[in-house]
Amino acid sequence: MNESGPLVLDGPEAVRAAVGTNLGTSDWLDVDQARVDLFADATGDHQWIHTDPARAADGPYGGTIAHGYLTLALTNWFLPRIVEVRGFSAGVNYGVDRVRFPAAVPVGSAVRASVELLAADDVSGGLQTTMRITVECDATERPVCVVDALSRWLV
Repeated sequence: MNESGPLVLDGPEAVRAAVGTNLGTSDWLDVDQARVDLFADATGDHQWIHTDPARAADGPYGGTIAHGYLTLALTNWFLPRIVEVRGFSAGVNYGVDRVRFPAAVPVGSAVRASVELLAADDVSGGLQTTMRITVECDATERPVCVVDALSRWLV
């Protein structure tokens, strides 16, 4: 991300021309206990490692950690802040080819994402992109999420 906002890719040719490039990096986002608790409520996943700070203090991470799927879900928050694709009638999530959680996100830390455009392939009705989104955490050396996200851009 630059100071003027997300990188704009306007139309299929601009998307294709960006294949193989890093599209940018987001600002940092704080991951607090309230965000983790809201995610737990939304998904029904109230495992103590995420929602019980007192018990988690004696656990393997020394405190609560964010759900891996919360970290994955945040990629949809980061993506439009990094890149804006224009010149299509709609863009839809198509799925993912790969998701990994190499490290945990401690509650109270901050995360940010960077995006690399791996592929732009013609599909019926438009274009399919594969974007590798790497989420890093200010409290870990390894990334906390790496996902190859698929999007369909409809003409």
